[in-house]
Amino acid sequence: MRKLFFAATASVAALAIPSVAHAQAEVFGGISGGYHDLGVENEVEDIFDGVTIEDGSFIFGGFVGADVMAGESLFVGAEANFHLGTEALDSEYGASARIGFVDAGGAKYYLRGGYQELNLDYSNIIFIDGEELTDADFVGLDDTAGDYLVGAGVEFPLGESSMLRVNVDTIGFDTARATAGVGFRF
Repeated sequence: MRKLFFAATASVAALAIPSVAHAQAEVFGGISGGYHDLGVENEVEDIFDGVTIEDGSFIFGGFVGADVMAGESLFVGAEANFHLGTEALDSEYGASARIGFVDAGGAKYYLRGGYQELNLDYSNIIFIDGEELTDADFVGLDDTAGDYLVGAGVEFPLGESSMLRVNVDTIGFDTARATAGVGFRF
């Protein structure tokens, strides 16, 4: 499935490159927030008695990117994001390519694929017999994880240069992340 997704994305991007080379990029950036569920609680709690997992985190941050029209309504682009977490995640950041279309009202609908790196906060994820652990309990344990990102989104214009956007993503088909934000086009 992964190979098929990446092959399809690469094929579409390769077809769009000639028309993109002569187009002008639309740069955008903004703020976003949402919720990221790491999706491991049931697996761990079923295996280890007395272990409780709280693996969801509200996230707040921003995004920047650029899109280029590759046809009358087709666009391709790239974006980067950075978010701080409140519980299970200290932070997350990544980059993705986007491909989509613009409707007659200016809304953009897109699919995206890329890579996302997560910085976990184990002391806010793992509880043993209801006891909160500290960072010292996890010394030497790698608290980073990263994998490919696959998602979909939509951006609705709020005027000439602003937008409202919503994204739904998964990291490695293991996690679920939903974000919403406000952005500006430059």
